[in-house]
Amino acid sequence: MTTAPTASKSSAETPDDLAVRAAGLVRDAVLGDLARRVTADCGADVGLVGVPEPGVARAGGEGMVLRHWAGTRADLLHDLRVPAGTGLGGRALAERAPSWAPDYRADTTISHHYDAAVIAEDLYAMLTVPLLHDGAVHGVVYASLRAVVPFGDVRIAAVTRLAEAATRALAGAAAWHRTPAATAATARRPPLTPLTRREHEVLRWAATGRTNPEIAAQLGLTCNTVTGYLKSAMHKLGVRNRTELAVTARESGLLD
Repeated sequence: MTTAPTASKSSAETPDDLAVRAAGLVRDAVLGDLARRVTADCGADVGLVGVPEPGVARAGGEGMVLRHWAGTRADLLHDLRVPAGTGLGGRALAERAPSWAPDYRADTTISHHYDAAVIAEDLYAMLTVPLLHDGAVHGVVYASLRAVVPFGDVRIAAVTRLAEAATRALAGAAAWHRTPAATAATARRPPLTPLTRREHEVLRWAATGRTNPEIAAQLGLTCNTVTGYLKSAMHKLGVRNRTELAVTARESGLLD
């Protein structure tokens, strides 16, 4: 059963603990939104995001786990562990560059460690783009289709733009986390126009990665009403999408 966000905080939590928890919420919201937007905005059937995680690769190498997804029918890709260099996503992680295949199953230039999961999802074409900032990889986003399709410049550019926007948001959240709590509090800028109670409620749920239908069900609203509140909040905060909304809300103290 889903419960509403609460403002109560454990007395044992330090400001640094709260900063870590807040940064994690922002990160999940950003990456969850990225997976959904790959399917909604770029025409992909499945969107995935792999998150770097220690211990995935052998001998101390890099690796990631697929933590966010949209459009999947089975669960074999969920929480899949991908060491650098394996599969298409592992190649993007290792080479720090986008990689794609019009037919993943027939491609002879990649390893085929994950064919069972790919076949279970009926996927063929696949594009992977690393989320890079200052040489570090924040994750890898996948755009996959259930057809053999050459990836044109338009679709590659669209996914790359989403990846770049998500990377900027993640870098901003990481910088905020590294800022001492007192300094961060004084550096916050309040929104130009105060949010209404409903806008604030919807914003808090959206920042946790909930979809509009999930927010509507939780608050007893229609999806159109939730969309309206989110658009109004975006306008008041001067942002263009849910990713920027989550980061700006956190930096402005609206999620405290």
